[in-house]
Amino acid sequence: KQRTSRHQRPLYSEEAFAEEHEKVYRQRKTILDHIKQYFTWDAKRAKNAALSLLPIIGWVKIYQIKQWLLGDIVSGISTGLVAVLQGLAYCLLASLPVRYGLFSAFFPVIIYFFLGTSRHISVGPFPVLCLMIGSVVTRLVPDGGLAMNITGLEGLTIDEQRVVVASSVTFLAGIIQLAMGVLQVGFVVMYLSDTLVSGFTTAAAIHILVSQLKFVLGLQVPGISGPLSIIYTLEIIFNKITSTNVCDVVIALVIMVVVFIVKELNDRYKSKLPVPIPIEVIMTVIACGVSYAFDFRARYGINTVGFYHFRYETPMAPNLHIIQLTAGDAVPMAIVGFAVAFSVAKVYSVKHDYTIDGNQELIAFGVSNIFGASFRSFAASTALSRSAVQESTGGKTQVAGLLSAIIVMIVTLSVGFLLDPLPTSVLGAVVIVNLKGMLMQFREVPYLWRRDKPDCVVWLGTCILSIFLGLDLGLAAGLGVELISVVLRTQFPRCSVLVNIKGTDIYKDRKDYTNIYDPEGVMIFRIPSPIFFANIEFFRTKLVELGFNPLRVLRKRNKAVRRIRKLLKKGELQWTSVKSEDESNMEELDLPTDFKDLPARIDWNAELPVNLSVPPVEIHSLILDFAAVSFLDISALTGLKTLLRELIRVEVDVYIVACDSYILEKLHDCSFFDDEVQPSMFFLTLHDAMLHILEKHPESTEKKSDHDMVRSG
Repeated sequence: KQRTSRHQRPLYSEEAFAEEHEKVYRQRKTILDHIKQYFTWDAKRAKNAALSLLPIIGWVKIYQIKQWLLGDIVSGISTGLVAVLQGLAYCLLASLPVRYGLFSAFFPVIIYFFLGTSRHISVGPFPVLCLMIGSVVTRLVPDGGLAMNITGLEGLTIDEQRVVVASSVTFLAGIIQLAMGVLQVGFVVMYLSDTLVSGFTTAAAIHILVSQLKFVLGLQVPGISGPLSIIYTLEIIFNKITSTNVCDVVIALVIMVVVFIVKELNDRYKSKLPVPIPIEVIMTVIACGVSYAFDFRARYGINTVGFYHFRYETPMAPNLHIIQLTAGDAVPMAIVGFAVAFSVAKVYSVKHDYTIDGNQELIAFGVSNIFGASFRSFAASTALSRSAVQESTGGKTQVAGLLSAIIVMIVTLSVGFLLDPLPTSVLGAVVIVNLKGMLMQFREVPYLWRRDKPDCVVWLGTCILSIFLGLDLGLAAGLGVELISVVLRTQFPRCSVLVNIKGTDIYKDRKDYTNIYDPEGVMIFRIPSPIFFANIEFFRTKLVELGFNPLRVLRKRNKAVRRIRKLLKKGELQWTSVKSEDESNMEELDLPTDFKDLPARIDWNAELPVNLSVPPVEIHSLILDFAAVSFLDISALTGLKTLLRELIRVEVDVYIVACDSYILEKLHDCSFFDDEVQPSMFFLTLHDAMLHILEKHPESTEKKSDHDMVRSG
């Protein structure tokens, strides 16, 4: 056991320490100073800002061509093939023609190459975002045509109208992300805990699974959005289940089984494989060839991707009317898209030892979505599986991302027409197989229940609400559940009574140890959270439960004094002691006890005359441990001062220890102290306060603990 050398020092209260040790004066910056600093520019700051806005400058200068280029090329080709397939598949979730998924796997990647700070994430369609866009698209443009009169959509086909809706809401989401980045509010994503994101993405996976059933079963199911949409969709599917296309089901099952098995083999033997087997691409090519050779479309009536003239279209402006209608939808899209991408980027930045900038990531995704929306792509983030491919195949920088975009462009312009016979059930099967990671998050529930029940409630609440209310309302409701859990943890923290561990200056929970020193008449109460309007009454209640109610004792004592005074005047009570107190005459029961006109001060712990009953006060000193108190609001200051006054008036000495210096300053600034509540009650440490009490009350002896009583019995 390592022993530390003993160091003798004086006993310090806060006042004594301040008198002996002069504090350095620091001039704190005002809000105006911060504003001036923000808008003051010099050459150095301009250079740093340029480097921050264009992170490509930073990593291009250190790019190691010989070591990194080959890995980036292999990674870019592998990721590009996956991006093509996922772009087509995830576009079904957005209820758009599949070619627009390729646009989303191209345009945002180009911008992120220049502006992004992560070197490993693969930017492009993300299934959760696609589903959120799909809900907006089907709400404004259902299968039967426009649900309302929207300016600027006259004369367009349903598909064209849906593309305008998706592009416009994507443009607005990009504007929101850009504004958040410029205003440096990237910290808002911190309110989305890992637990909340896990529950939300699991619910999204269930929504995605249900949305793909119509493609796997070959059914015509209209897009439904809003609360309980998943129930209505399942009802329609079950009503039409007898119309299932057996060919679609067989194709989907074969694709899912083969892809699942090969993906498991990829995971198991990833250390031995130079690159993961692109089984989704292989199976898609095979399915496309078989469908063309046996003419599945004509023979079995399956739905196929169909022929499109794959080309890039001229830029378009967003529809302002749609922007007004979708403002409430764009906010959760912007936050979810950034939160997922940032969390994935953070994992890879830690793994590969480089830093990422949350605010710059917001700017990068904001500009990417604005630029992409102008070319009819929809909101981009990152897909976990695609980013894993980019990193695991040797990608070192966003050069791999740029090469993947080039692969997407080649497919779009050169070989897109070959996708004409591809069954949509193949794309649905690919989407469902890729849900494995998100659906497996259900395994977190038993772990969370054992380790942290409030977190488990957040996970379940977010997941269930997102399933039944929809992803947009579900995210807001989940955030509400999370904030309520935080408030409740702060409002009802685990308070404890501390005792000294014998022979040390260490204080621990009285319930946890046996070798303790617990002087009679002393209580140490630990407050383990900030004190504010919502929990000040909780702390007071806890103190009352542990000891006594000071206000009740004070009122009983004042009533007893009144009774004694009346009996003395009537001559019915004889008092031989001759010790009087010179205090002002106070009749209110809540004010300090007035002993004026009485021949002696009353010992409340002794037997009282004429059978007066006053609750006993078994402690003479109360120590409040403020080590974990980070702030107090005005309501807490008022409540704390009232409590301290009540304790002092029933002759209990109160000491507050380990109080933060900023809180102490706030107490002085708010005129907290007066003749009763004085700064002298504040001590530097718990041990200082305890030693002071033992000097003041040398008669205090150690209590006989329950453990001692057990041993003596």
